[in-house]
Amino acid sequence: MDMFSAFSSHSVRARTPSEIAVKRLDGIGHVLSDLALADVQTEDDLTRALMTLDTADKCIRAIRAEFRTEPASDRLVRKAESLMALIERARDELTACRAAVS
Repeated sequence: MDMFSAFSSHSVRARTPSEIAVKRLDGIGHVLSDLALADVQTEDDLTRALMTLDTADKCIRAIRAEFRTEPASDRLVRKAESLMALIERARDELTACRAAVS
């Protein structure tokens, strides 16, 4: 799934709590970048893809909650919101594919 490829960078060494959170979000983006909607052909494929998206969404929310007391960088907030929007878009596409798979 190419829409997540912008979040797959691991070159930044984290120094602050906010940078640690951003690095974790990068890791989630990296995992999601391997998710290919075009490969979803069966109901099992669809279920796995939706579970992956749901798990990623929960992880992003947990990261945001963990760093809620820290002064969040704009980068952290933008990255989390961007990933969550992409997850929602991918989820919508997969839901639309459900009719074709069934």
